[in-house]
Amino acid sequence: MTERIRHVLFVCSHNSARSIMAEGILRNLGRGRFVAHSAGSHPADRVHPMALNTLRAMHLPAEGYRSKDWAEFAQPGAPALDFVLTVCDKAAGEACPVWPGQPMTAHWGVADPAAFQGTEEETTKVFWDTASVLKRRIELMLALPMEALDSLSLQQQMRDIGTR
Repeated sequence: MTERIRHVLFVCSHNSARSIMAEGILRNLGRGRFVAHSAGSHPADRVHPMALNTLRAMHLPAEGYRSKDWAEFAQPGAPALDFVLTVCDKAAGEACPVWPGQPMTAHWGVADPAAFQGTEEETTKVFWDTASVLKRRIELMLALPMEALDSLSLQQQMRDIGTR
């Protein structure tokens, strides 16, 4: 039996760092099984350069990313989403659009590396640490036997991943 391809939307308020890195990591690790997207409730004018540098340091493609409004994923013709994962506390507390596909939701909050103030070396480490947490959570998600879990169990597993 072939596992169906699932669409995942990572949401953050500005869609400039955490959600972008999560999108890039899942694009790479979930190829053939998942399609990764990201968006923000109040998208930034640009993707944070350090987020792109972090993807490059992880040997992942860093081209083609842009900060997107989450409304793009609630429009007719938008992909039917299977999961919407908030990666920041602010977005988790906001009223979300009605997503096509009635996706499962979970909160995988991590501190905002773009808000960190420090030297370039310290900032690089903070972005790397954030990306490492996201990568670990994505790997845990990819290890779930999705087809074997009922929806309530899958929902709980997805929520539990956000605490690891």
